[in-house]
Amino acid sequence: MTLLFFGLFAFSLAVSFVATRQVRDMATRRGWVSLPQHGRHIHESPLPRLGGVAIFLAFSVSLSVWLGLSLIFPRLVDGLAPTTLLRIYVPACLIFCLGIYDDLHGAGPYLKFAVQAIAAAMLFAGGMRILDLPVIFGSHPLPWFVGLPLTVLWVVAVTNAFNLIDGLDGLAAGSALFSTMVFFVVTLINHSWLFSLMSVTLAGAILGFLRFNFNPATIFLGDSGSLFIGFMLSALALAGAQKAPTFVAVAIPVVSFGLPILETLLSILRRLISGRPIFTADREHIHHKLLQMGFSHRQVVIVLYAVCAIFAMLSIFLIWPTGSTLGLVLAVVGTGVWLGVQHLNYLEFGELRRVAQRAIGQRQIVINNLLVRRAVEELKVAGDFDQVRSVLVAAFESNDFDAFELHLKSFPGDQAMPGETNRHFHWSKSPHMVAISNEPSWKLTLDLVTTSNRQRGSLDVYRIYSHRALQLDVNLLTSEFPFTLADALDRVLTMTEVLMPAGQNDTPFLAANL
Repeated sequence: MTLLFFGLFAFSLAVSFVATRQVRDMATRRGWVSLPQHGRHIHESPLPRLGGVAIFLAFSVSLSVWLGLSLIFPRLVDGLAPTTLLRIYVPACLIFCLGIYDDLHGAGPYLKFAVQAIAAAMLFAGGMRILDLPVIFGSHPLPWFVGLPLTVLWVVAVTNAFNLIDGLDGLAAGSALFSTMVFFVVTLINHSWLFSLMSVTLAGAILGFLRFNFNPATIFLGDSGSLFIGFMLSALALAGAQKAPTFVAVAIPVVSFGLPILETLLSILRRLISGRPIFTADREHIHHKLLQMGFSHRQVVIVLYAVCAIFAMLSIFLIWPTGSTLGLVLAVVGTGVWLGVQHLNYLEFGELRRVAQRAIGQRQIVINNLLVRRAVEELKVAGDFDQVRSVLVAAFESNDFDAFELHLKSFPGDQAMPGETNRHFHWSKSPHMVAISNEPSWKLTLDLVTTSNRQRGSLDVYRIYSHRALQLDVNLLTSEFPFTLADALDRVLTMTEVLMPAGQNDTPFLAANL
């Protein structure tokens, strides 16, 4: 059996190597090339994108040779079930034809999903299906009306995941190669010889093509290749799960497809958060982010190969699941994904983090809002200027603003304040912040206009620049508060007697001559 595996791998690699060169030259002569689109594609010159044809041919020819030789040497099919091969190969041909059509003419997302769903249903009918989901439903077998949509979802998701990461030379093919070798090892351990044979044949076809697809590429994988490879891997995962323990059947495919699945989830989440259509193309994929960080094209591919290798190694550990192994794998995967997403600096997730932090600080927001609301009620009944001043200080000393300056406008009939011509009052949380306007800060100016439309001055509210969120509903300051403060000032300034602080040093609220 070892000789058969090695022979099919070598033969598939050789056929793929020769076929890729021929397909590349033919596609170039006939003009079947991908033209670079500014703002979307990385390449700068037209390149053929039918590399999937070579992979499909190498895979098909290798399996055909094996079946042909088995007629002469029946021992080549001992312990294997060639009919099972057709249950995967026939829907895979449908996916390949979809990819060819998309490469040459272009196919919309709904047509792609419809054909992929049909191919997935064919797998389900052929016995390759999701039998149970122990994490959600326990170990109970799933009825067909639950298993069928789950199987379709799995196949469509994995198929398009590999299509989604096909953005750099050699990235999708290299990632698929790591996943294919994982399935070869898993099926080998589970004695699923047919699926081991299919995995090693697919690996040889991918490796032979990768010689021409690695940077600088002379041919692209195309949808004919990425969709075919993604579908084959999703099918092999379903087929291998029939003989694997429940936990292994669920965990290994998910971890081994780590990079494509992560890219797919990030793309969907980013577009949902930003309000863009899910199927919109952009330049914010993981490989684009790494390019923006200064890595070269080849360096990005090598880095992501390393990521795929780590995912592959972790998935191999899950073949022998124990409590400590599971904990280690989950810890490494979770920590790695978290740190990776943080360093990629996605704006959408930064905004989501800000919203989460604001939700955590909701209690303080409520407290600060209540302080402003309470100040509005107290200003309505303030009887003298000293009370107005005390209300302002109480409202701002516990919220997220650092200082304020009150500028009063005088009118004929106002009561004079001793030693004052213009009135300018300053308060700050820290005693040394006497001149807040000289600090690196921003300010919010509230015009104090009474309900009778009389200008009573302005209130400048300052906040020093900081990464901490403003835990206050600013609308409370800009709506009722300035009108109520203006009415209170208008009322106390026209009183017969105005009460002032005893001295500038008795309170942090300072009076100053301008």
